[in-house]
Amino acid sequence: MAKRRKVGNLLALAVLSALAQRPMHPYEMASVLRARGKDQDMPIKWGSLYTVVANLDKHGLITATGSEREGGRPERTTYAITAAGRAELADWTRELLAEPEPEHTRFQAGLSVMGGLGPDEVVALLERRLHRLEQDLAVRRESLARQLTQIPRLFLVEDEYDLAVREAEAAWVRGLLAELRSGEFPGLDTWRAYHHGEPLPPGLADLAERGGTSD
Repeated sequence: MAKRRKVGNLLALAVLSALAQRPMHPYEMASVLRARGKDQDMPIKWGSLYTVVANLDKHGLITATGSEREGGRPERTTYAITAAGRAELADWTRELLAEPEPEHTRFQAGLSVMGGLGPDEVVALLERRLHRLEQDLAVRRESLARQLTQIPRLFLVEDEYDLAVREAEAAWVRGLLAELRSGEFPGLDTWRAYHHGEPLPPGLADLAERGGTSD
């Protein structure tokens, strides 16, 4: 079992990663993380940045190294990562890379209840999704190819992964659509009949009630 993080917010991971390169004050941290597109790699709530920094400082993972004031602006405290912070960053990165965890998406939630819509409407909705996915994939492929001519691949592997995941989703949606269009999807006639006012067969109704689980 993975150890419990002292600061479990992924923004803390991003902050430690930034400070591993050089000391920064929180405003600079936010600017650097935005420039690196970290808010596209992980869920980040920028409003909690100062709280996260304070918690990292509290747990000894970063430490204040000085402060500065420019004109009439508020004083800015500069922080540096500590040895404990570097160890935490390394352990956390190892955990994220090695330990798979369930990652539930909004699409997965929609699929779990799509039986509430008729199959013809589901086909139309999935066609719309696939069209948008294909448009997005074309843009992402072009962007990644362009970036790889300028930026080392080491700093783009998360974009490669995201592209691969979206391509896999598009391929899966194409397969599901092919089954629905051809009539090969199991129980399609029963599903369609239900949305035409016919009751579900007793066994299927029981499965629907229990969410299709075998427990």
